Amino acid sequence: NQASRLMEENPERKIVIMTGLNLPMLIQAYTERMMAADAGVEAVVANIYKETKEGVKILPQDLTPEQETTSPVPAEASVPKGSIPEGTVLGDGKIDYVLARVDTRLLHGQVATGWTHSTNPNRIIVVSDTVCHDKLRTNMIKQAAPNGVMVNVIPIENMVKANNDPRFGDTRAMLLFESVEDALAAIKAGVEVKEINLGSSAYKEGKVNVTKALSFDQTDVDAIKELQNLGVKFDVRGVPSDSPANIDSLIQSAEKKLAEQN
Repeated sequence: NQASRLMEENPERKIVIMTGLNLPMLIQAYTERMMAADAGVEAVVANIYKETKEGVKILPQDLTPEQETTSPVPAEASVPKGSIPEGTVLGDGKIDYVLARVDTRLLHGQVATGWTHSTNPNRIIVVSDTVCHDKLRTNMIKQAAPNGVMVNVIPIENMVKANNDPRFGDTRAMLLFESVEDALAAIKAGVEVKEINLGSSAYKEGKVNVTKALSFDQTDVDAIKELQNLGVKFDVRGVPSDSPANIDSLIQSAEKKLAEQN
């Protein structure tokens, strides 16, 4: 009622009212403002409206009522399955890495909304030798998947195999690593990533804060330098709308603080 009154009292403003709010709609509304503050109201409304139903999930999934739909085939339908014969080449036979991100939290709101909207992957792959053995954490990560995007949690060895498998040639992959050390191990083993988005690195004893979201110890610094020597570039920002920080300045700050700490 208050919103309707506001609309009537301000005919010169372009106001749209959406009712029946749910949490996915709220997150999407925030993401729209965060990613494109100057976006037209039509585009914002359309993207929020998509979440009215798509954002509602039921667990266990077999209780979800079936609905007839004429919507496009979901993205995961184009992703290779195990039944595809070995040696089959899809696309150009190479995975398109739309984003490789280091984030201690792995798949969470900023990733599931902001980064998936800006990079449009059809598969999110959490690459970790430890998380893949944690059944509870793996299930929680998969439940956080954006609609239409498959999520896998695999060890580094399996990521290397997928990188070299031509059956994944139609895959637009977002890789998520817990640490720069994991990213380094994967790249040295053959995963063809040329740039890393450095999003967050949680503080723990022995580390120093270089930003609100990033904490490094000497092992992190050494891993970043080795990645740079391998030709890997760094994009240091939490969300797509942030201005990238300079990785060299952060390394210098970390080394200075670590020296003082010791």
